[in-house]
Amino acid sequence: MSLSERRQHPRFEGNIPVKFSGAEFDIVTETGNISRTGTYCQSSKYIEPMTKLRVNLLIPYRRNKRIVARKISCEGIVVRTESIPGKECYNVAVYFSDIQPRDAECITEYIKGAMANPNRTTE
Repeated sequence: MSLSERRQHPRFEGNIPVKFSGAEFDIVTETGNISRTGTYCQSSKYIEPMTKLRVNLLIPYRRNKRIVARKISCEGIVVRTESIPGKECYNVAVYFSDIQPRDAECITEYIKGAMANPNRTTE
């Protein structure tokens, strides 16, 4: 069984603006991929695994023929940090440890729509 088959929630390879805030830093980046329960992205700063973060995402969706962004704020925990050979940045995996159910559902709907039609933003 492959790793992707074990995942309970689908993961979408897409770039969504995200801001991570720790006790002594703020990092603005984009997701490399995202699921209902977490995200994987690049960071210019090393973040120690098990670090608690404030996570702010801007999820695009279509409303009245316009694309708008829904801000989702939640708590996250860094579960993995990997250096990228030849670069001064890191791949960081963050688990959403405390997210409102409606915000998790918004992420799920975004992923479903984006996977169904990758050429447009979800509704």
